[in-house]
Amino acid sequence: MTNTPSHRAEIDLSNWRTRPYSAWSFQNAAELVPSATIRSARQPETQALDLGRLSDLVVADVAGKPRPLPDFLLESDTDNFVVMRGGNFVAEWHAPASDPAKPHLVFSVSKSITGLLAGILIGQGMLSLDDRLAKHLPEAAGSAYGDATLRDLLNMQISIDFDEAYLSRDGAFDRYRRAMLWNPDKADDPAPDLKTFLCTLPKAAHPHGTRHAYRSPNVDMAAIILEQASGERFAELLSRLLWQPMGAHSDAQITVDRAGNPRASGGISMTARDLARVGELVRTGGRGIVPADWIASLWAGGDRAIWAAGDQGYAYPGGSYRNYWYDTGTGALAALGIHGQWLWIDPATQTVIVRQSSEPDPVNDRMDQTVVAVMKAVSAAS
Repeated sequence: MTNTPSHRAEIDLSNWRTRPYSAWSFQNAAELVPSATIRSARQPETQALDLGRLSDLVVADVAGKPRPLPDFLLESDTDNFVVMRGGNFVAEWHAPASDPAKPHLVFSVSKSITGLLAGILIGQGMLSLDDRLAKHLPEAAGSAYGDATLRDLLNMQISIDFDEAYLSRDGAFDRYRRAMLWNPDKADDPAPDLKTFLCTLPKAAHPHGTRHAYRSPNVDMAAIILEQASGERFAELLSRLLWQPMGAHSDAQITVDRAGNPRASGGISMTARDLARVGELVRTGGRGIVPADWIASLWAGGDRAIWAAGDQGYAYPGGSYRNYWYDTGTGALAALGIHGQWLWIDPATQTVIVRQSSEPDPVNDRMDQTVVAVMKAVSAAS
């Protein structure tokens, strides 16, 4: 099977995030949604490793059955799997239909990338965590965002009346998907551009900064704030301040709406190896690209009490959330995306692991817990 399937003509905005089409579309999002390029400064890589001795590693699947790691990866709709140890690539695996040289949609791992870019701009004095969002975007006044601070925004502690309903085909979430051009629009209810949509979202009853509420529009708003503060488009900022200095080997992409607003909450595509390089940058303290104190804050974690009482607290007992990164409560940091996207950073074993996937369900808690166990096993065995 090639990466250009014969059923391409069947793929459109109504089905591109469903199996079997997603195995192709998650590596070709720019054919379906307008996208901006995040340019690298190096040549794309042409060589790939294999799993080496990790091929013999036995892990448990969702049902608890033992599986050799390659079988688990194939059976769990994994597309790409890459392992770094001590800064070197040591193992990788790619599904038969996957092209490791093509950028793969990483969904909400995009949030964590946005958090790093925010840290760079804050380090340059362009922004402050105490800034009110309406200072940079006056149109946000009166919405959920107007009186919130950048700190509230980056920690997912915005008081907002919005339901994160990935499969909804009506209501606010569907309107959000249509505003970002990810769902077909409706002639009788056309969606506005993304910035306009965000500025219509109402505040919830509780104060900002008191609850962890995972809401994707927060990160799209963050990207717009970064653009407003810097006077530069998100893709160009990311290329200049992170992608090229980090040494990415391939161009990345980000989907944009009809007005060019970036979909930073879930629209970035990149190769698995370049995502692993992001993880290595975080593991090694930012290397002067991202401020060291910003990276240290990620490792220190966020407010654990707010996390425990929030809508994701069950996922990582003893963990927390800060600047769009997950403190897993196990000593590892993680960045996650729906449909099975993972970046796992284990400083104890100097291991960085990337899993890019096209799982059929946006969220599968049992699979996520299985993947955590696999990440731990691979880290220990690498």
